[in-house]
Amino acid sequence: MLSIHPIIEFTATCLFLYVFYLGVQRFRFLHLKQEVKFNWKRHVLLGEIAMITMLIGMLGGAVMVYITWNGLLVTGTHGKIALVMLPLILFGFSSGLYIDHKKQKRKLLVLIHGLNNIIVLALALYQISSGWWVVNVYILGN
Repeated sequence: MLSIHPIIEFTATCLFLYVFYLGVQRFRFLHLKQEVKFNWKRHVLLGEIAMITMLIGMLGGAVMVYITWNGLLVTGTHGKIALVMLPLILFGFSSGLYIDHKKQKRKLLVLIHGLNNIIVLALALYQISSGWWVVNVYILGN
């Protein structure tokens, strides 16, 4: 059962990387004035899927930790970083929905949304290494 969490989160992180790539195209268009194609609908749909998947994976990880080790945050930095990521993911998701549903010319909110999600992506990539540590120490006993 413990292997489900890393599979879900790794999948979400890979999807998040692609959504980031799409977002970079939007940044280039808005802020660098470059003529690039930006697939808005794909960015929104896959961004929603990536963030919801990441949240489901976080909840699943917390449940698995509680069931397996009768506590929360026993995974040290890995669990604490997840707590830091939670409000950032919620902000990224809600700001993305707002930007999509209230279409206007805006730069600041889009920029904040992008910076927030870059932080989420960086933390998700860090979670791969801290998660590997959790697997080695707590599951494999190395």
